[in-house]
Amino acid sequence: MTKSAVIADDDETIRSILQYKLSNAGFELRVCSDGEECRQVLSDGSVTPDIVILDVMMPRMRGTQVLRAIRRGELAVDTTVPVVLLTSRGQEADVLEGLEAGASEYLTKPFSPSELLVRVNRLIEG
Repeated sequence: MTKSAVIADDDETIRSILQYKLSNAGFELRVCSDGEECRQVLSDGSVTPDIVILDVMMPRMRGTQVLRAIRRGELAVDTTVPVVLLTSRGQEADVLEGLEAGASEYLTKPFSPSELLVRVNRLIEG
């Protein structure tokens, strides 16, 4: 069974790393360059991701705003889909904000792509 992921990060290098690592692991990917694009992708019903990976600090809409919209059922995805937040903001208050918004995982940049993949697979396999 093919796994699918939606990725949203405004950093092209991070998007490339995530695309490389996840596509090599067999994921079908939908890649977005900001939060608003991600919200639109998750709203139109064209994707049913097994996992969503969001940068916290993005233009037009923060990752935590997209996450809250998912958890409130405002988008056309399962409200319980695992969501990983990626951010350069690693202070305790930032981590707590992400977790309180409903994040399944919270990783600070720089991160290990291999560690991220292990965490993603763990979340999907339950």
